[in-house]
Amino acid sequence: MRNLWLTCFLMACGSPTNTPSTAPDPAPTQPAIPASESETDAAAVVPTSPRGKPSADVLDRQMLFGNPVLANVQISPDGKYLSWTAPKDGVMNVFVASAAKPDDARAVTSDVKRPVRNYLWTHRKDTLLYLQDVGGDENFHIYRVTVDDGKVTDLTPESNVQARIIGVSHRKPNLVLVGLNDRDPNVHDVWSIDLGTGAKQRIVENEAEFADWLADDELAIRFASKVLPDGTTVLYQRDRRGRWNEYEKAAATDTLTPFSFTKRGDSLYITDDRERDTAALFVLDIKTKQKKLILEDARADISNVVFHPTENTPFAASVEWDRERWAVLDPGAQKDFAELAKLGEGDVWIASMTLDGKIWIVGLNGDRQPTRFYKWDRTKQEGTFLFATRPELEGKPLAKQHSVVIKARDGLDLVSYLTLPKSADQDEDGRADAPVPVVLLVHGGPWGRDSWGFNPLTQMLANRGYGVLSVNFRGSTGFGKAFLNAGNGEWGKAMHEDLLDATEWLVAQNIAPKDKICIMGGSYGGYATLAGLTLTPEVFTCGVDIVGPSSILTLVESIPPYWAPIVGVFKFRVGDWTKPEVREALLEVSPLTHAAKIERPLLIAQGANDPRVKQAESDQIVRAMQENHRPVSYVVFPDEGHGFARPENNLAFFAATEAFLSAQLGGVYQPISKAELEASSIQIVTGKEWIPGWP
Repeated sequence: MRNLWLTCFLMACGSPTNTPSTAPDPAPTQPAIPASESETDAAAVVPTSPRGKPSADVLDRQMLFGNPVLANVQISPDGKYLSWTAPKDGVMNVFVASAAKPDDARAVTSDVKRPVRNYLWTHRKDTLLYLQDVGGDENFHIYRVTVDDGKVTDLTPESNVQARIIGVSHRKPNLVLVGLNDRDPNVHDVWSIDLGTGAKQRIVENEAEFADWLADDELAIRFASKVLPDGTTVLYQRDRRGRWNEYEKAAATDTLTPFSFTKRGDSLYITDDRERDTAALFVLDIKTKQKKLILEDARADISNVVFHPTENTPFAASVEWDRERWAVLDPGAQKDFAELAKLGEGDVWIASMTLDGKIWIVGLNGDRQPTRFYKWDRTKQEGTFLFATRPELEGKPLAKQHSVVIKARDGLDLVSYLTLPKSADQDEDGRADAPVPVVLLVHGGPWGRDSWGFNPLTQMLANRGYGVLSVNFRGSTGFGKAFLNAGNGEWGKAMHEDLLDATEWLVAQNIAPKDKICIMGGSYGGYATLAGLTLTPEVFTCGVDIVGPSSILTLVESIPPYWAPIVGVFKFRVGDWTKPEVREALLEVSPLTHAAKIERPLLIAQGANDPRVKQAESDQIVRAMQENHRPVSYVVFPDEGHGFARPENNLAFFAATEAFLSAQLGGVYQPISKAELEASSIQIVTGKEWIPGWP
């Protein structure tokens, strides 16, 4: 059984954002702020910064943000097919080919608006599933595709309902377990759907407000987790009569994550950091509750585990401190991983495998190399190159990424990643030959992390003449619970101070001039950007906020209804906003409270359909800035949600971003084309004067 959906605690996690081909995107919304206001404020704030440096001699952003040649390569469980996503009429769709003839592929989906980014093979012959939403609203539908006839069926056609895939199993090939919040928008019930007929049966009514489920290989729901108001996570076991009994619990400061049963079903594989700092991999005897340690690391949590598809034994597990490193757990796989390491420079990962575990699809990702896919034959110990996701970037002048550790003011180690433009680091040793403007790129979540590897935004910025620093500030995940818990209640405080310490490090290391550092990020990274320009208005030269919350209170009071089961996590980690004294403290570190203090230019981007950080978050700070005659550019995408899925919209937004940065930091930018803007849905609400070259 594969548990394919885990409760997402991240504000900016990588949820699938796709739309059904049968449903139109919403009609364009009206700009949030009338054009007349924009024109008035444009006259009040006259740009005094340079107007930017257009250049044709740069890496074309189409290579970085346009559609890849293909992505998400998988092999069917029976080894009969290879599949991947690739452009069809300009939109990423699922393609299938015979594993023996990968050049002879055909599209089996035909979405025309948003890319298909999440799909999986079931164990029913020639059948796969994919997810789509409408315009980024995250009300996902689950679609069945039968490869032989190309027929697409919506298995969850209900309106305003979010579907989640809980699991499929080789022992129940004709079924899929899904979660639906059709009965109550706050919680997901568990349904079983027949992959042949589409018939649905509700098998668990979620009256207890469970946040997540765990099914065995028979697709029987045996465990569920619940988050209490104080943030404690309780694991419940279902008995033979269908009653739920408390089994284990983890305090709000701890994590206990069960994710797979053993083949016999009498034990669980879990990661657990109770009574320790980092989450280790254990096997837990369900009856006796005795745990056996499988793998631990003193500095980092266990991050990924690869299992045999039917034996349910772990091949290997990885930990990631600065780089992902694999520990082989199955002696029979020692040679495989040794040989995989020889495929090329970069980090390998297992994308898919056949049911017998003999054929693996392997991805290889480097800092200067987008993913390359290989078919690994374990019997022959042979890797066959399949595809490069962006072959047009091979041989291009991409910049090297370096892992660095920055000391916070209280001694915490902040694992970070520094990328310098080639012009500023000729020997690629990670030390700037001379100071250059730098973009401090802040990850979302905040309960996520930055990792080493290819990043198209980092490469674009480096190509335009900027250094890029990504910092795993306290509260980031993967570095143990002490590091994670150091971020509790620290939005705008110690978490922000970590970013300030990283900024001082850039200056002290002679990497960046003090007056040429911009802050940029999405979701929590957007909040960090706004906090940087309001709480410390003289530190950063400018800011770029992508779907970032401007008020912590309006953010938490408008979260999606189906996040109700995990509200206790937010109250524990952010602060219990129902308490008057905490409410005041959260207002004090909300950028909206201090909008009048903004001195430096700001670019804001928002998806109109964002269910997590609603458009009101951007509207309200833009309005406050205009009332105080502060420099702001604001763009809205009416067909996007929490982040931008359509490449046309990414191209338009990053065209605006690099022009904006050129005006503030002095790097070059690729001229914005009218065709790029017309292909996207971008609406510039205010502040066109801060984006040089706008047609």
